[in-house]
Amino acid sequence: MSSVDSNQEHLSQSDPSPSPNSSSSFELIDMDVSSLYEPVSSHWFYCKVIDSKEIWIPFNSDDSQQLEEAHGSGKECNERVVPTDGGRYDVHLGERMRYAVYWDEPPSEVRRCTWFYKGDKDNKYVPYSESFSQVLEETYMLAVTLDEWKKKLESPNREIIVLHNPKLMVHYQPVAGSDEWGSTSTEQGRPRSVKRGVENIPVDIHCGEPLQIDHLVFVVHGIGPACDLRFRSIVQCVNDFRNVSLNLLRTHFKKAQENQQIGRVEFLPVNWHSPLHSTGVDVDLQRITLPSINRLRHFTNDTILDVFFYNSPTYCQTIVDTVASEMNRIYTLFLQRNPDFKGGVSIAGHSLGSLILFDILTNQKDSFGDIDSEKGSLGTIEDQGDVPTLEEDLKKLQLSEFSPVFEKEKVDKAALALCTEKDLQEMGIPLGPRKKILNHFRTRKNSMGVNRPATSASEVNSPKENGDYLDVGIGQVSVKYPRLNYKPEIFFAFGSPIGMFLTVRGLRRIDPNYKFPTCKGFFNIYHPFDPVAYRIEPMVAPEIEFEPMLIPHHKGRKRMHLELREGFTRMSMDLKNNLLGSLRMAWKSFTRAPYPALQASETAEETEAEPESSSEKSSGLCLGSSDSSHPEVNTEETPVEVKEDLPINVGMLNGGQRIDYVLQEKPIESFNEYLFALQSHLCYWESEDTVLLVLKEIYQTQGIFLDQPLQ
Repeated sequence: MSSVDSNQEHLSQSDPSPSPNSSSSFELIDMDVSSLYEPVSSHWFYCKVIDSKEIWIPFNSDDSQQLEEAHGSGKECNERVVPTDGGRYDVHLGERMRYAVYWDEPPSEVRRCTWFYKGDKDNKYVPYSESFSQVLEETYMLAVTLDEWKKKLESPNREIIVLHNPKLMVHYQPVAGSDEWGSTSTEQGRPRSVKRGVENIPVDIHCGEPLQIDHLVFVVHGIGPACDLRFRSIVQCVNDFRNVSLNLLRTHFKKAQENQQIGRVEFLPVNWHSPLHSTGVDVDLQRITLPSINRLRHFTNDTILDVFFYNSPTYCQTIVDTVASEMNRIYTLFLQRNPDFKGGVSIAGHSLGSLILFDILTNQKDSFGDIDSEKGSLGTIEDQGDVPTLEEDLKKLQLSEFSPVFEKEKVDKAALALCTEKDLQEMGIPLGPRKKILNHFRTRKNSMGVNRPATSASEVNSPKENGDYLDVGIGQVSVKYPRLNYKPEIFFAFGSPIGMFLTVRGLRRIDPNYKFPTCKGFFNIYHPFDPVAYRIEPMVAPEIEFEPMLIPHHKGRKRMHLELREGFTRMSMDLKNNLLGSLRMAWKSFTRAPYPALQASETAEETEAEPESSSEKSSGLCLGSSDSSHPEVNTEETPVEVKEDLPINVGMLNGGQRIDYVLQEKPIESFNEYLFALQSHLCYWESEDTVLLVLKEIYQTQGIFLDQPLQ
């Protein structure tokens, strides 16, 4: 223990605080503590393993208090299950484990923490185990009560902790070394600081989330298991998206929160990559993968091939089944855990995930008659609304006398639609009535879109003779699209290749009257440098050119570099038009035929009056002769203003509102768009502008608006 004593002496020499052996030190203790012991305040932490390193993260203040109350509830506390993190995780107090509710995730250890020591490689504090923390607390209580310090304890790992005084407590970790004879000896390493109570360590403890959930959003990822440049999973990226939304609700919906009109929006991830690659396809791919450039080929098999999987009938069926069944499962579980939830549901997809959702939405059915027994399939679109019975159909065909025959054979409309002419002949139906019945049901099947990869019954009726319109579903892989157990209110697409895939499938134009059968809203949100993103509006209105809607900055206005760029562009256009106008006027004066003096003066007055009147109408300014160039400026800038101000018919995909929304690039991104192309495709998870647009559109459906409209 001599090394311990030497380290203690080194600590006392290097620390400017008084030594515990000096009288001034005792005076300090008497002044600060006064022999009064106060129990330590506890806080609950959970452990996350990130890059093979354990990191202890504190629960938010509300969850920690809830866990503490459950811990002190009595003998039955070990059987308690406490929901935390907005109900997305459950903590089993008896096991001291934290389990994810809606997705698969390894469970994490939970601790009730009171004492901490500084870690090895970073400045983060690590909590002691609950049992050893209790030993430390008892030793500390005796030291304070009896005023006896320099207490030494040995941890379960045979490490030494010394309590010098209330403000100086150190942890010595043994370091194994070998002498010249080869024998090993244990020496004390560098001392590490020990802290009592969470209030004495540098850690951020957030407040809890609002209990009220106003809206539920399912988020579907794109290709590969990683969703950003830090190779994080969809769960971690959606956590960032949710945290940004909570911050924006506090800043941009402050009045609504103060009036308790809103709570929060819950975002839940939907993972389809893991089920797809658990089918055994990875083993098959590994057998045929070349051994060279191993890491690149593994990356290709794990990410890029997801696009080809989606174009394969076998694996496309797996993907759409996984996405739809996961959303239905999570929705049912969410309602079970939140029985008072009365809000709506929306869906969001990133990259390929948005295309998957688009195909699922285009193959939904508007009627919600029998959700469990009827799985909306790609090739069958049934009647909606009032469906005539078999007796009514036969009466319309003036074949009512054959109703008893079908009743005897227990043939309804569905069975009759499957009957062949031979079946009808065996039932004793004569030739003429047989032909009428078969023709009637064959015509009905064709009119309702059977065996077509169409979207809804008649909303994509398009003229086939000139090829201007094609069904949205053309070129889709022939799979059965499952049915969702809810009607999504809005569909958000982030960095979406939907437009490109529809074009490759052979779709030249989307019928302006087309809309999703069960979803009212559709927003195509993208970064201007995103290499995967494509527009939708030009496919609805290809005859006119117009810019997408610019998403306002979350702090208001445009970014400064964009305003400067537009200002310089406008200035250069003004200079160009002024120069061209002056040259044009000079050329006219040289080439004009000679007139009498009176006519020449009248002509000059007319030519001056016309620019003045036109400039007064357009801008209200008329300053001297230089204004003669204003008509030229206005004639070139007017189409741009008309495109922005006048309503543009972009169809009914978003209820008649605009569909394409573009983010504003950051100043550093504008220097070289190629350098930031990949980052632009993965920027949506932490983009305040994207999250604010999502929140704004969701809460507008509830009649709640931003505190101050962004411009």
